[in-house]
Amino acid sequence: MTAQNKMLSQNTAENIRSMITIEKRFAPGDRLPNEQDLADELHVSRTTLREAVKILAAYRVLEIRRGIGTFVTEEALNETQDFEQLADVKANAKDLYEMRLIFEPEAAALAALRGTEGEIRRILEIGEHIEQEILSNRDRTDDEHAFHRAIAQATHNEFMNKLMPVLYQAISKGVVLSEKNEQVKNHTMEDHRMIMEFLEQRNPEGARSAMKIHILHAIKELNIE
Repeated sequence: MTAQNKMLSQNTAENIRSMITIEKRFAPGDRLPNEQDLADELHVSRTTLREAVKILAAYRVLEIRRGIGTFVTEEALNETQDFEQLADVKANAKDLYEMRLIFEPEAAALAALRGTEGEIRRILEIGEHIEQEILSNRDRTDDEHAFHRAIAQATHNEFMNKLMPVLYQAISKGVVLSEKNEQVKNHTMEDHRMIMEFLEQRNPEGARSAMKIHILHAIKELNIE
């Protein structure tokens, strides 16, 4: 396996692990989607996905049951316990949004520089889905989490990923507060488009500024004090 392929497999393994530990898409005992569907979602080959699954199986995050499927183990969430305890701290909205303002603009800049083509495509796809949810007045909380988590994932910084459960509190609060505020919804769509455009262009300064504007809009318009 070449160094590039090894890195892609490791990144894919981290992406799957984040789906379990950060997005909470899969719980212990759950079976992962079939190989082709998961490979398509992650924009990787089936060979890369298999290598990623082997990595996670070695760390006892996943269990491969021949002829049955791949399952999340009971041990999968152990490594994030300390960060989950931090996420449980009842920080107020102002503190949470200050954290977002410190970390997320830089995360966007790093994502523009370091994200793989597959990771950038995934961010764009989630962003487009969020816009459809806003226009259809559907709950977008899970996809908002996924959008910002995908950006953090594309930084290829382990600790940036582990901070996301804390920031989810702020993101969730922002979604709830914006439900009846059309201006916030419109700015969310405009800001997301700007972030996505700079990420697609691989422009770190633009991505950093766009994310900062996005969070400052939320702080001002949601009256977060």
